[in-house]
Amino acid sequence: MYLGVDLGTSSLKVLLCDNQGLVLDTAKKEYESSFPNIGYSEQNPQEWLNAFVDTLKELSTRNDISQIKAISFCGHMHGLVMLDSQDNVIRPCLMWNDTRSIVETDFINNYFGEKLLDMVGNIAFAGFTAPKLLWIKNNEPENFKKIAKIMLPKDYLLYASTGIFASDVSDNSGTLYFDVQNKSWQQDMLSLLGINQGQLPKIFESYQVVGNVCSKFAKISGLSINTKIVAGGGDQAVGAIGTGTVGDGNINISLGTSGVVFASCNNYAHSDVKGLHSFAHSDGKYHFMGCTLGCAASVDFWLQNVLNIKDYNTQFEACKNIEPTQIVYLPYISGERSPINNPIAKGTIHGLQISHTRHDITRAVVEGVCFSLKDCLVEMQRLGINAKQSTAIGGLTQNPWILQILSTILNLEIRTLQASQGGAFGAVILAMVGDELYNSVKEACKELVKLNDAIVPDTTQVEFYNAKFAKYKELYKNIKMTY
Repeated sequence: MYLGVDLGTSSLKVLLCDNQGLVLDTAKKEYESSFPNIGYSEQNPQEWLNAFVDTLKELSTRNDISQIKAISFCGHMHGLVMLDSQDNVIRPCLMWNDTRSIVETDFINNYFGEKLLDMVGNIAFAGFTAPKLLWIKNNEPENFKKIAKIMLPKDYLLYASTGIFASDVSDNSGTLYFDVQNKSWQQDMLSLLGINQGQLPKIFESYQVVGNVCSKFAKISGLSINTKIVAGGGDQAVGAIGTGTVGDGNINISLGTSGVVFASCNNYAHSDVKGLHSFAHSDGKYHFMGCTLGCAASVDFWLQNVLNIKDYNTQFEACKNIEPTQIVYLPYISGERSPINNPIAKGTIHGLQISHTRHDITRAVVEGVCFSLKDCLVEMQRLGINAKQSTAIGGLTQNPWILQILSTILNLEIRTLQASQGGAFGAVILAMVGDELYNSVKEACKELVKLNDAIVPDTTQVEFYNAKFAKYKELYKNIKMTY
């Protein structure tokens, strides 16, 4: 048996699978964030550990968890966990969505300038770990002085279960003090932050064994000291493993509240478009990632807040047979990250005429969401990603009409998963590879990830949407100075 642990923002989920990757059992435990000030988002790492132990105990009532061969992790990225010399948590974790470090983010970007992309492959964002550390240094100097260990959220569970201070390449790619290309700590950034390598973990590939369950955690959890602990990775990379997105040029698209375009690649490169991330992948290679902020959030805004519609599928069904219009929707209702990197961008509905109906606007909103994903994909294609198909996950993928529009706008075949278990299944795959059940992540994905039949582009509308995408780009260019 193998166990995948998904440390999410609101809950921890564990997935128990057999040697063929079939799900045997699952358990879930929720916890809460605190928001002590505007822009602040914090969690207590002890609650993650409690949730991990609780879910293991629940599994043990139905399974012999001492027979688990290996465990691996998937975790939310960018969080800052700090321990003192006695391994006590110094303060609550600053979460990925904590934006208090805006001043520090601007400082880092201005201090290094264009050199930053060459140093670490990315520019600074307020959500990244380095600006958070600098905020602690500037605003909580007594806490900063206590730091003996700096780790990412999932690594707190790894440390508690093994006693080994370790992490992986994919998760650390989002810290901004990790040299993504060379998979090592970036000394100029460490010097700026005032930290040293002794405060940072040993780095592994996501599929490598860190060690075994320590005796202390075995007594608490019911696991065996023979159970291997595999490093795991950041949520997007491990989630991509669960969709089979490995190897050169393969793509996965996530249509959640925010949208993600994830492209795996064999070789490192970074983009001169600063809103696109260049990270190490959990398969041992690299990946590009674009994150859009108004994906399903745009659909929710239009259907719930404006139309007051709860039954989305009925509305989508009503839109199926109407022709696309010249209405263009910019989905920047929360600003935008990828690829334009403009936090003050605004949502826009352009081209309305008196003959248009709510169905026309609904279709335009869906198209605009897909255009924002295409905007990321086009940049990746410029950097050498040449995929002909993509997997797709997330809530909006449940509607075939939306998938058809996505396929046509991207001009890609789209395939969904037969069974989606999220990042926890990606962690199971990593655990299997670490236990040498498979020789590589790519081999394991080929065997274990099952896809539905492809949705193919509507060739009669591809050129229309290419032209409309050009209008989408031109509209933003023409109005961005008015924000």
